[in-house]
Amino acid sequence: MDIKTASSLHRLRLVSAPEAISFILLMVASVLKRTTEFNAVPALGMIHGILFIIYVLFWADAWNRTKWDLKTAALYFILSVVPFGGFVAERKLKRSADDAVIAARARREDIAQA
Repeated sequence: MDIKTASSLHRLRLVSAPEAISFILLMVASVLKRTTEFNAVPALGMIHGILFIIYVLFWADAWNRTKWDLKTAALYFILSVVPFGGFVAERKLKRSADDAVIAARARREDIAQA
């Protein structure tokens, strides 16, 4: 994996958790708006909207660089619109990044021993 691909996956991973948190906070604010006088929906809606757009841009960049198949790309997109899905996406991206590091080290050690 080259550095540009790794950094695009890292950016996607970094934005997935805040996007998920903002989605959950927006849902809570929506309920509070209907049940109390508290109305944070406009502010939280804007924050979530910006984070969602950033997520989609980073997702498209990662899809382009990693050459994911349609199923994998669709999974990461669907995880962005499902509550708590951003946390699942972050965990899956971290796991794949760790696997790539292990594979790179194994290749390097194999070359050094040969």
